Amino acid sequence: MSLNQSLQQKLLQKLSPQQIQLMKLLQVPTAILDERIKEELEENPALELTDEGMEDYDGDMKDEFAESSDSSDDYEESATDEGYDNIDISDYVSEGDDDIADYKLRDDNYGDQEEKQTMPYKVETSFYEVLEAQLGMLKLDEAQYKIAEQIIGSIDEDGYLRRETSAIVDDLAFRQNIFVTEEDVEKLIQRIQQFDPPGVAARTLQECLLLQLNRQKLEGKEVDTAIAALSRYFDEFTKKHYEKIQRGLNLDDEQLKDVMHQITRLNPKPGGTVSELNKAESYVVPDFFIYNNAGKLELTLNSKNAPELRISEGYRDMLREYDRGTKKDRRQKEAVLFIKQKIDAAKWFIDAIKQRQHTLLSTMTAIMNHQYEFFLTGDETTLKPMILKDIAERTGLDISTVSRVANSKFVQTEFGTYRLKFFFSESLTTDSGEEVSTREVKKILSDLIEYENKKKPLSDERLTELLQEKGYNIARRTVAKYREQLNIPVARLRKEL
Repeated sequence: MSLNQSLQQKLLQKLSPQQIQLMKLLQVPTAILDERIKEELEENPALELTDEGMEDYDGDMKDEFAESSDSSDDYEESATDEGYDNIDISDYVSEGDDDIADYKLRDDNYGDQEEKQTMPYKVETSFYEVLEAQLGMLKLDEAQYKIAEQIIGSIDEDGYLRRETSAIVDDLAFRQNIFVTEEDVEKLIQRIQQFDPPGVAARTLQECLLLQLNRQKLEGKEVDTAIAALSRYFDEFTKKHYEKIQRGLNLDDEQLKDVMHQITRLNPKPGGTVSELNKAESYVVPDFFIYNNAGKLELTLNSKNAPELRISEGYRDMLREYDRGTKKDRRQKEAVLFIKQKIDAAKWFIDAIKQRQHTLLSTMTAIMNHQYEFFLTGDETTLKPMILKDIAERTGLDISTVSRVANSKFVQTEFGTYRLKFFFSESLTTDSGEEVSTREVKKILSDLIEYENKKKPLSDERLTELLQEKGYNIARRTVAKYREQLNIPVARLRKEL
């Protein structure tokens, strides 16, 4: 065996801690930036908000500098000790060093409407809390109550109980040392299925819809035919083979229409009722605002992105006190190194916040200028083809950086609030050779389907023909792909009676 030596050259790219911190901050939405800054303030006493004044600093740290010379003998260092001799703190204690003492993070690009505004916090009732509140109304012994709690905990957010009864029995035995039969669990499932919202704890869509119809029957409504249709012809119903249901139940056209109307009014996701109400009350905190000022667009960054941060003057005073002293023991030197580390970390964080603001503004400015016509009119058909590379080239940023901004940030316009990702789309060439955004094609496709005759919905082939007549050179499989991206079902499932 022979040993060989070779010279190889490799190019490696490593991110500095500051770059990693910036990347993480870019992904933080404006809505929770306050929490991230609060965490940093708690972790680093050398960082503070300018309007809060000086708080108590680390008492132990101050005590180190207050030590008398008598107590420092045990820690006296010789000139040969490594790591503590040559501590340069001149850049940290120089008078009038505003770069260290205070950072102005706000300028004219921030909206005043968000200044000193208290964000309201709504009290939400979760889906599971609604069920547990109803559970308290049942007369159950301790063991039954725990079984019912296990069942409710096994229900998915959309209201379905997809966990097998046998699995729930096993969970109770292994986790809570409660031994029950499947029949015991099933009886409690049936009682929970009577809770609101109707259809909760169903195992399948068919059972969910039937639970709702049976509830209506108890209320005296005529739903027997609808129950028969779902019980005997559920597969035909899901495939919209209405003629088979009509023949099987011997219904005329009006009766069939009435039955289908009863069924389509039911809620296929009962758990969504509570969660969607909560979501309806919530709102997105926009990262940017775009205003139309007499035909000229103005962009501002949400002022929550501009916290007034600074380096603690108290920590700087401690360094000055050390610098003025003549006798410096080991404990004081350790404290100075600690303070320098904290001040450096604070500077890095403030710089990262400033870079975050610059990156956000430059990215959004490039997007606004590229899609200027849309921000003036709100017409989706005016959107131009735009990919991450286009904005990266305009801003000089890396594509991954643009992607982080586009995926997690929102802009508020007079036409609504949009995720930045919305404005990105591939291009498509028309018959005239013009490049248009696929977003424009999707909008036209969506309009064609919206205004189609629902009794005879347009097939993908017909949609392709209509788009080609409008000058869009597009294949049928591409139309099908766009339709699926728009969450629009095939023609057969869009058919109405």
